[in-house]
Amino acid sequence: MKTPSTSPEPEPSRRVWPVGIRALAYRNYRLFFSGQLISVMGTWMQTMAQAWLVYRLTGSELLLGLAGFADKVPVFVLGLAGGLVADRFNRHRVVIATQAAAMLQALVLGGLVVAGVAQVWHIFVLAVVLGVINAFDIPARQSFISGMVEQDALPNALALNSTVFNAARVVGPALAGILVAAVGEGVCFLINAGSYLAVIAVLTRMRFDSPPRARPATAGDLVQGLGYAARTPPVRALLLQLGIVSLCGIPSMVLMPVFAREILGGGSRGLGILMGSTGVGAFLAAAMLARRRSVKGLGRVAALGAAGFGACSILFASSRLFWLSAGILVLMGFCAITQAAATNLLLQSLTPDSLRGRVMSLYTIMLIGMAPWGSLAAGAAAHLAGTPLTVAIGGAICIAAGAVFAWRIPAMRPFVRYPIPESPPPPAGDSAGARRGSW
Repeated sequence: MKTPSTSPEPEPSRRVWPVGIRALAYRNYRLFFSGQLISVMGTWMQTMAQAWLVYRLTGSELLLGLAGFADKVPVFVLGLAGGLVADRFNRHRVVIATQAAAMLQALVLGGLVVAGVAQVWHIFVLAVVLGVINAFDIPARQSFISGMVEQDALPNALALNSTVFNAARVVGPALAGILVAAVGEGVCFLINAGSYLAVIAVLTRMRFDSPPRARPATAGDLVQGLGYAARTPPVRALLLQLGIVSLCGIPSMVLMPVFAREILGGGSRGLGILMGSTGVGAFLAAAMLARRRSVKGLGRVAALGAAGFGACSILFASSRLFWLSAGILVLMGFCAITQAAATNLLLQSLTPDSLRGRVMSLYTIMLIGMAPWGSLAAGAAAHLAGTPLTVAIGGAICIAAGAVFAWRIPAMRPFVRYPIPESPPPPAGDSAGARRGSW
C-alpha cells in the first residue's frame, strides 16, 4: 500500500532542467525546497544557541552532553513509532503537524530566555519535547520527498534537500554566533520559531492528485519493517555503519563549545565559525552528490566518508590553532555528509515505498537516535579523560567502521537490486527479474 499516494505532478518542462537540480521540475518539490531554505537556517541557529546557552549557564561538559542526550533520546525511543505513522497516515499532514509543533517549542524557549527566567531544567524539558516532535517529523519528511518526484529524480531530490540543510549549517551558526554576542540566545530561538511559518505556508500550498486512505498500524507492521532491514544485507550493513559513526563521531559536535572557549579561545563567535565550517564541507558534499545520475558506487562512497570523518576527528582533536581547526572541520563536514547522504540515497533507492517510512525511521534512529548515547558518553569521558582524547578515540572507531564496511562490499553486491523486493532476495545465481547495481 502506498500510503502517502502523493503522485508526482508531471510537467513537460522537467527535462530541460540542469542535471544537478532536475528535481525542481516538480512543483510540489519546488515549494518544499523553498520552505526548507528558510526553515533549516533557523534550526541551525537554535542548535548553536542552545549549546552555548547550556555551557554558559553551567560551564559543565557533562551537562552539555546531557543536553545533547535530552533532545535526541526521544528519537531513539519513538523513532519506530514515527516510521509506522509515516507509512500508515498522510505524510503531508503529518509533516504540517510536526512543523507547527516545533514552531511552538521554539517560541516557548525563546520567550523564556528573552524574559530572563530560563533555567537549565527548562532547556532540558523543551529539548525532550523537540526530540519527541522530531521522532515523528524526520521519518515522515524523509519518506514524503519520494512522493513529490518520480523515481529517477529521487536521488537528486534527496541530495538537494541535503544541500539546503548543509548550506544552512554555514550561515545559521555564524549568524547565531553574532546574535548571541550582541543580544543573547533568546533572539535565535524566536527567529527559528518565525522560520517555521515559511515551511508551513508552502506545505499548505501543495496539491496531490489522490488523497491517501489511512489504515491503523499494527504490531505486525513494526515486525515487518524490522524484519526487512534485518534480512537484507545491504540495508543492514548501511544502518550499522551509520549507527557506529553517529555514536562515536558525535563527541566532536557535542563538545564543540569546549573547543571554542577553552581550547581554541574563540568564544561564541568562534563557535559559530567552527560549526559553520562543518557546514561548508557538508554543503560541498551534498552539492557533489546532487550531480550524480544514479546510486551506483555509493557503497564505496559511504565507506570512505566514514573513514575520512574518523581521520579528521583525530586531526581536529590534535590541533590547537583556531583556523587550522576550522579548516579540518570543513573536511570533517564533507566526510560526514558524504556518508550520511550516500546512506540515505541508497536506502531510499533500495526500499519499496510501502516500507519506506519504517526503513527511514531506522535511518533516523541510527543517525540521530544513537547520538544521545554518544553525547552522554562524550560528556562523561571528556570530564574524566579530557575533551581532545575523547574525540580522537571516537575518530579511531569511525575509521574501523568504514574499513569493515568497505571489506564487506563484495559480499553484498549480489543482494543489491533496485528496488530490493520486500521478500528476501533469491540466491546470487538466480538473476530472474533482477537489476543489480554496482557498489
